[in-house]
Amino acid sequence: MQKIAILYDLSQAVMSTFDVDEVLNRTLGIMRDYFQMPNAGIFLVDEEAQELYLRAGFGRPHQPGDIRQKIGEGIVGSAARSKRAVSVGDVSKEPRYIQRLSATRSELAIPLMVRDTVVGVLDFQSESLNFYDGETIDLLTLFATQVSQGLQNARLYSSEQRRARQLEAINAIARQTTAVVNLEELMDKFCRLILERFSVDHVAVLLEGDGRLQIKAHQGKLTAAMGQGTTLELGTGLASRAFDSGKSVLENDVSRDEGYLPGFVETQAEMCAPLLFFGEKLGVLVLDSANRNAFEPGDIQSLEAVADICAGAIYNARHFERTRQLAYLDGLTGIFNRRFFEMRIAEEMERADRYGSQVSVVMFDIDHFKKLNDEFGHLLGDEVLRQVSKLMAQNVRKGDVLCRYGGEEFSLLLPQTSGTNAYEVAEKLRRAVELFPFPGVPRTVSVSAGVADCPRFGKTRDDLVAAADAALYQAKQAGRNKVVAPENARQAPAAHD
Repeated sequence: MQKIAILYDLSQAVMSTFDVDEVLNRTLGIMRDYFQMPNAGIFLVDEEAQELYLRAGFGRPHQPGDIRQKIGEGIVGSAARSKRAVSVGDVSKEPRYIQRLSATRSELAIPLMVRDTVVGVLDFQSESLNFYDGETIDLLTLFATQVSQGLQNARLYSSEQRRARQLEAINAIARQTTAVVNLEELMDKFCRLILERFSVDHVAVLLEGDGRLQIKAHQGKLTAAMGQGTTLELGTGLASRAFDSGKSVLENDVSRDEGYLPGFVETQAEMCAPLLFFGEKLGVLVLDSANRNAFEPGDIQSLEAVADICAGAIYNARHFERTRQLAYLDGLTGIFNRRFFEMRIAEEMERADRYGSQVSVVMFDIDHFKKLNDEFGHLLGDEVLRQVSKLMAQNVRKGDVLCRYGGEEFSLLLPQTSGTNAYEVAEKLRRAVELFPFPGVPRTVSVSAGVADCPRFGKTRDDLVAAADAALYQAKQAGRNKVVAPENARQAPAAHD
């Protein structure tokens, strides 16, 4: 009776804390100090992998996480499978024995049970034969029941606390991202907020485009194996699996997944949630941890709530961007309009002034466009405008800004470009138009162009455009279908005919 009373007191010590690590540490302390065990190991169940992994211990050379074994294998696995204590007095005669400590002669494994479910196993090994007698096994089995309950209580408490923190995080993320309409800023903010409020080491946002997933943003402390902007073929990796299926994917040990594609070097566990907005798949939200078993099944619901907020915000930001772009696009040709040109030339000239760089402007005008309209009609004239726009757009760099300036006149803004290089670009475009066979037009269509660069021919927007316009006027005066730089151009109004 005295031993039972002491055992009750020991059990109360284990059950009086709601911290999982503290439960494990107190259990090990009792094993060492009260039961005088030379060593002890606490294995917990990984339900997804149907494995047991060493979570804590003393008197052993192995570190937590180093040992994993299937349920049913070895003495520990057999105790988990049978749901009964397994005692082996001489391991040399036991075929199930898996050697972990070279000096072991006997081993005892006792399952940790909550109702009828095994949550772990207590494992003891001794250098003596038949070390564990019936009374010790009975006492340890009784104690294991209390340890199981204490462990379960701590886990439930931890899960509730985790859910409460995640709910608070979800609300905070929703509040702080609703008004963000810039897509790049939005994704960076999502990554930062999730890192601050969820127990993860890295966050990445992947968006779909042209049948691929592209890493648009990522933040965290892990080493990137793939940089921002990297594209992934659909069908590869956990993120793609989540995107294809439209369902979240959780892998607490990525080394077990044959199709895993490492985005970050130190990742051990990964959770992916598809970004869905009214059934449309936008991309995937990915959370990575450097620790195995970092995620709980209940985390999926919280991640999906964040992913829904993220998807809605991304959709709104894209819609806002499309609307904004429409305000800067010419309805007939589809290229940028004069409003966009005025905005961008101000930005580029300010940048050129700040960094001492160059920026050039080319003004184009379709030769004899009024005559072409009068002769062949406005419908064909509009088609010529569209074709000229398309030809020019195909022959400029991604960072160059081609705009319909008005009527049959076009402007081309060339950042970080000298006048000489701008002249070559203008000449290339002039030749492309001259050589193109415009359908329905039985004669050559040509353009004239004037080139000017900042700061040589103007440090203000008005001076630079006036210099390019004067050069365009001189090109027309010289017979059209020419490109002129303003070295000798006179300031004069440009002709529009």
